[in-house]
Amino acid sequence: MLNWEKILSEQLSPDAKRLSVEDATILYEEADINDLMYVSLERRKRQVPGNLVTYLVDRNINYTNICTINCQFCSFYRPPGHSEVYTQSFEEISQRISELENIGGSRILMQGGVNPDLGLEWYLELLSQIRKNHPQISLDCFSPIEIEGIADICNLPTLEVLRKLKESGMHGLPGGGAEMLVDDVRLDISPKKGSADNWLRVMSEAQKLGLTTSATNVFGFGETEHHRILHMERIRDLQDEAISNGRVGFTSFVAWPVQLENNSFGKRNRGRNRIELGAGPVEYLRHISVSRLFFDNIDHIQASWPTMGLGVAQMAILAGADDAGSTMMEENVVSASGTKKTLAKEEELQMSIIRAGFSPVKRDSDYNHLDTEIIIENDFVAAIPIQN
Repeated sequence: MLNWEKILSEQLSPDAKRLSVEDATILYEEADINDLMYVSLERRKRQVPGNLVTYLVDRNINYTNICTINCQFCSFYRPPGHSEVYTQSFEEISQRISELENIGGSRILMQGGVNPDLGLEWYLELLSQIRKNHPQISLDCFSPIEIEGIADICNLPTLEVLRKLKESGMHGLPGGGAEMLVDDVRLDISPKKGSADNWLRVMSEAQKLGLTTSATNVFGFGETEHHRILHMERIRDLQDEAISNGRVGFTSFVAWPVQLENNSFGKRNRGRNRIELGAGPVEYLRHISVSRLFFDNIDHIQASWPTMGLGVAQMAILAGADDAGSTMMEENVVSASGTKKTLAKEEELQMSIIRAGFSPVKRDSDYNHLDTEIIIENDFVAAIPIQN
């Protein structure tokens, strides 16, 4: 028996020991993809029992594209003074939320750049107005690097900034800006973004305040498989700390490959072997499978259809993912990098889940199940039992 076969066989046991960095790297590098996906799906069944796969009806709102961080792989941002900069008004943002309410959405994910022209009071007033006008919508806003930017402008600790934002109505701090939490990689692709420790510290502060948080991972910068597992280890360690202190910690883990079009990272590496950059479907499914086995303390693994397409995201459900992501309704960051499909109708997510052999159920930002109406009308769907 090969070493990777032995590791997978051990992971099938309900009493399997925690997967080490070394064993996870072996699985990533050597395991047969079909065997790896099978074992990961079995783990998912134990960790998230039942035949349900969740999805979220929400809207992404990218409130400003002005940013001073200049990440090489970002096609969305514009530096201050550029002719294409924008910052949405409170009225424009409120109108977008009203459109989400009209289709039964429950959450906005609002993120932008690190805009030096926006002080803390702007953010507090924005959140207060949204909370007043749209009290049923969860406000998962900003990212650790945006929090650091606000803190620098107002000369307050990031913990105090988070506390004030929460008091004004912020529900959660999404995990954007993690990319690779391995400084050898991180500081090469985003030197102004700061160390991995900064991202983890701000996330820990948000969790201490009871804000909903998620963990993310962008991969395919030319890093090794071992780097990718080290990224996961940093997240798993922080999750251990949160749980040991009675906190929820990260609700989910979301990973996707870097997009190579329309940005300086792709242009800089255009002459390199493209296989070394980004990730194709098989490599992405391998990443999802390994993350399911590695994260014994994070229940929800999300499939990324905006970067991989609905078909590959459907396969990710069979590789251990238990969440199909969100409808998004609007998306400007990933689409700026050349991705063609960044919006999905609710029925498309439902059909992807059903075709994978699972039952779709709508959720909120905290993974609470919501009343779900199956939208697709045909005999096949009618035969699928939908659980509450």
